Amino acid sequence: MPAKSQAQQKAAGAALSAKRGDTKVKDLKGASRSMYESMSEKELDELASTKRKGKPEHKSDS
Repeated sequence: MPAKSQAQQKAAGAALSAKRGDTKVKDLKGASRSMYESMSEKELDELASTKRKGKPEHKSDS
């Protein structure tokens, strides 16, 4: 499952870092905290490793 936007990819990267113990869970906020709690390390790795080229900064609502 590739990331839909750069923001989603960055949030997944932050959550993955916390999952691996590189950063503190208490430092996570918003989407990254939610991803940390609800996704496996494998799922986070797939999202975080998505290429950013051609992705919008934020996904549009439509």
